Amino acid sequence: MDTATPAETRRKELGAFLRSRRERAVRADYDLPPVGRGRIVGLRREEVAFLSGVSVTWYTWLEQGRDIHPSRQVLDAVAVNLRLSAPEHDYILGLSGFAPAPREVPGSPEPVPEHVQHLLDALDPSPAFAVTSTWDIGAWNSGYEALFPGIATVPARDRNLLRLTFTDPYVRGMLPDWEVTVRSFLADYRAEAGSHADRAAHVELVTRLREDSADFARAWDDHEVRRFASRARTFLHPVAGRLDFEQHQLVPADAPTLHIVAYLPAPGSDTGERMAKLVGGRAAGS
Repeated sequence: MDTATPAETRRKELGAFLRSRRERAVRADYDLPPVGRGRIVGLRREEVAFLSGVSVTWYTWLEQGRDIHPSRQVLDAVAVNLRLSAPEHDYILGLSGFAPAPREVPGSPEPVPEHVQHLLDALDPSPAFAVTSTWDIGAWNSGYEALFPGIATVPARDRNLLRLTFTDPYVRGMLPDWEVTVRSFLADYRAEAGSHADRAAHVELVTRLREDSADFARAWDDHEVRRFASRARTFLHPVAGRLDFEQHQLVPADAPTLHIVAYLPAPGSDTGERMAKLVGGRAAGS
């Protein structure tokens, strides 16, 4: 029976993981000669210890899973010198009780991966779209374009969920609970924006919105912060009439800078049928 504590189990896994990566390292990548009988793969513990600025004994204890409480700085150094990938780096930090390493977020929106677009399309006729970390709308499906026909013609610089909600009369007119909705949006966004509050894209978004919308300025200055929770959403569409949805949000594991927002028909409503007719009518008229 295994009597190891959770902390002991994590230390053992950390040691085994680091040892496996050390033994896979290609010596030529470090400008190191073969060792033993011409072995060209695998670093010695003393080599990793030297590169990482720790003693051989300490690094040996780390791989053995000893209770030595490595600092984040040392783990970062080991990750760099073993040339761990970003997920591998985060993995050893998590095993040691540290938060993931901060990642550089692209300064401008990257193209939405094709498989994310496939997912959005599979949700039709339910409206769905993908937003970046600053809530720029990077992709959408036919259902979302039927809900908001102007999305395809909005200039890319203005195709932002916050900006559209605060400044587009069409969007505002569809929201019977506009005041509640925008404040919920801002609280959600602010919770996500803390990690990139100094980014140029975020600063520019807030600056422009403060200039263009007094409503935004007042709401932003209230400093509300709240994590996203699935919620009911109602739209008053000029063609389809009242549409009742449940709003859900997903983060693709292989595209973590994107959030997928989906509006699914509320149970017991006829929203699904209304959306199917709306999307079908637009397709027939195109």
